Amino acid sequence: MTAPQSDKVAEERARAASSDRAVAENRLGQRLVAPAVVLMILVTAYPMLQALYLSLFRYRLTTPDDREFVGLGNYGTILTDSLFWQDTWNTVLIMVITVAVELVIGFAFAMVMHKIMIARGLMRTSILIPYGIITVVSAFAWQFAFSLNNGFVNSWFSWLPWIAEDTNWYGDHWPAMFAIMVSEIWKTTPFMALLLLAGLSQVSEDMLEAAEVDGATWTQRLFKVILPNMKAAIMVAVLFRALDAFRIFDNIFVMTRGAQETESSSFLTYRQVIEQMQLGMGSALSVLLFLTVLLLAFGIVKLFKVDLAQARGEG
Repeated sequence: MTAPQSDKVAEERARAASSDRAVAENRLGQRLVAPAVVLMILVTAYPMLQALYLSLFRYRLTTPDDREFVGLGNYGTILTDSLFWQDTWNTVLIMVITVAVELVIGFAFAMVMHKIMIARGLMRTSILIPYGIITVVSAFAWQFAFSLNNGFVNSWFSWLPWIAEDTNWYGDHWPAMFAIMVSEIWKTTPFMALLLLAGLSQVSEDMLEAAEVDGATWTQRLFKVILPNMKAAIMVAVLFRALDAFRIFDNIFVMTRGAQETESSSFLTYRQVIEQMQLGMGSALSVLLFLTVLLLAFGIVKLFKVDLAQARGEG
């Protein structure tokens, strides 16, 4: 056997061994998560199926005996209602803007936490404080901050040309949306930073040093070395935050209660079920929200095109 043939055989054996190891790890992972998956299905299957069943009826809790089967009628009513599309637009807008801003600020925080050497634990704990606060509590704090009479935002930032002492943040659609998004960004940016920090720690220092020796600038190292090697971590961070932001409810409920056309899809579902007692319509909205979240998750995973085997170092 010649030397090239020997090298080829050795390479094929190494590839087969790596493939066998990956298969064994996948099987082990499936066995480990199986109990949790079964328990989750048992807990969530009945409510989901019940919601799907109720969405086929015109059913109001105030008249429980007057239940009428309408098939897909509730879905048709929802999808032809301009209010549903307005609330969906609000939800998508909040999700896109907040996740984009959190990604940039969270990455900056992650870089600082990764590089800092003095009081590293204190620094990381301090950054995570906003995320540890209950969402309703932080929403009340920001409602007070943007208040016309008692808030500090107008007085502190009145030097900006678009902010005055008498700016009414809750008096119009866009200022109210801005206040909601600021409260969301402040609350959840630490979570984004924590996920990105985990990905940043996986970037090889040897690769960065080699790129620096080759004369690469900081910007080139960022876009050619750091970000490509963090692709899996960025996908996870964006996926988690996008799904969470799409279900935004607490901030809107506390700060505006949907006034000035600031409703989200979740808030619309709440109003149908809790305030108007329309259980059938609310169930249909819940099903549509669930399907949208699934579609959103599928789209984000496809958009990033992350090779998980390569991210684990098996490629």
